[in-house]
Amino acid sequence: MTAAPDAFLGGLLRLHQPLRGAHRAGTDAVLLARLLTPTPDCRLCDVGAGTGAVGLACAALVPGLRPTLVERDPGLAETARANAALNGIAAAIVQADVLAPAAERRAAGLLPDSFDMVLTNPPFFEAGTHRASPHPNRSAAHTFAAGSLDAWIRACTAILRPGGRIGMIHRADALPTCLDALRGRFGGLAIRPVHARAEAPAIRVLIAATKGSRAAPSLLPSLVLHGPDGAFTPEAEALHRAAGEAS
Repeated sequence: MTAAPDAFLGGLLRLHQPLRGAHRAGTDAVLLARLLTPTPDCRLCDVGAGTGAVGLACAALVPGLRPTLVERDPGLAETARANAALNGIAAAIVQADVLAPAAERRAAGLLPDSFDMVLTNPPFFEAGTHRASPHPNRSAAHTFAAGSLDAWIRACTAILRPGGRIGMIHRADALPTCLDALRGRFGGLAIRPVHARAEAPAIRVLIAATKGSRAAPSLLPSLVLHGPDGAFTPEAEALHRAAGEAS
């Protein structure tokens, strides 16, 4: 991890992160943390938590929230634990592989119907579809086997109570695959494209949905991250500074 923690949300949260070259939390984590609005008593689970950026950001924004952070890598799980302590957040750290058999997930403490809200940033690529990073940690964070997104969402569905909410972020071109994985499990989808610049194609999609709902999907106004000068737009700046909402 770095010698000094990084500042998130305008300094509201401090995070130790891996050295440069490994996967490091940034704007994607901020956008996911701002996607839904948990209450202090919400049972929130950050699936694929890494160093805990998303779940801990939610807790920093909602005092009293006690998130559960799920991470398979022992080193990252330990960093998440250290980050929770650094920020005075009572988080539960669960070292578990989301793609393990259901019995293994249950043995690790991921019980069916046990959370009100799940936030997740799944690996973005299937093996063989992109040039993997030579750094093992970064590669593992970005890549998994073909068809694994469906299994990942299935695991998230299992731990979420009926009527519970899921929030996720993914590549914009993966939207069809995300919709396939959510179909039959979630309804009331709210989809928000994220653009680096107003004139450029979307680079990310933010998706919120409700388990078991039959409500129709909706396409929300786009979020534009950067203006013509390259600086954050006012909305993006507000999100990174702990003001405003992503959806």
